[in-house]
Amino acid sequence: MTAPLALHPEVAEALHAGQPVVALESTIITHGMPYPQNVETAREVEAEVRAAGAVPATIAVMEGRIRVGLAEAELERLALAEEVMKLSRADLAVCLATGATGSTTVAATMIAARLAGIAVFATGGIGGAHRGAEESFDISADLHELAQTAVTVVSAGAKAILDLPKTFELLETLGVPVIAVGQDEIPAFWSRQSGLRAPIRLDSAEEIAAAHLMRARLGLPGGQLVTNPIPAEAEIPLAEIEAVVARAIATAEAQGVAAKAVTPFLLDLIFDLTDGRSLAANRALVLSNARLAASIARALTKG
Repeated sequence: MTAPLALHPEVAEALHAGQPVVALESTIITHGMPYPQNVETAREVEAEVRAAGAVPATIAVMEGRIRVGLAEAELERLALAEEVMKLSRADLAVCLATGATGSTTVAATMIAARLAGIAVFATGGIGGAHRGAEESFDISADLHELAQTAVTVVSAGAKAILDLPKTFELLETLGVPVIAVGQDEIPAFWSRQSGLRAPIRLDSAEEIAAAHLMRARLGLPGGQLVTNPIPAEAEIPLAEIEAVVARAIATAEAQGVAAKAVTPFLLDLIFDLTDGRSLAANRALVLSNARLAASIARALTKG
């Protein structure tokens, strides 16, 4: 059986012609930002990919199909939709089978990108090991997806609400290359520095693309995690954001917030506690990641 893919004509034409395409997730639209900032940011990210010379392919599940590339009307409908499933590997098939609407996390977007033949995916930050994971075992499926699905994921690192040392230790155990771009330290989402030394540093899109192609030649499973530091003018320094994150996590624990509700709850509260600075930083880092992803996709098409 073939997967229930519905490729936007522009995406299908670009893939057929061997042109660069960048996959984009949709949870940032349904769970990451309020309306209308969510749809505005989605359009800005798509425009950034185009300006950098690639075709954007925002991915979501709608009406029993994995939509790879959304028309304007579909994007608006998704941004306004209620009761949208937040899809990962475990529930992607159920959402499709039941005809529900779902937005794709990092893991689900990687699966859809691979099915469509898209090698590069731009996101904000990946999921990982939550703080206290040694007790709760709350660890994102994104990490195992990176270990088995051959897509290069461009991010600003793992979300800073997570336990970053545990997250990157798990990625090392799973054999996932963690690449810092242009610096020797892994970035920490809203902050350029994390205090964690990067296991790999590469300074150009061409080097990252060459590593992606070499993994394929070696028959290695899994993808690459590219950690791209947020632009300096948009960052929130680590010491400042850490205090905010700690307060937000304490509030979530006090209110009994758990499972998939944790991340959107924390991001909303951090937005309030930073007077909106976190959202502005989030938009800046997503746009920066889109530009880099497009450059990697272009380099891949040159082989």
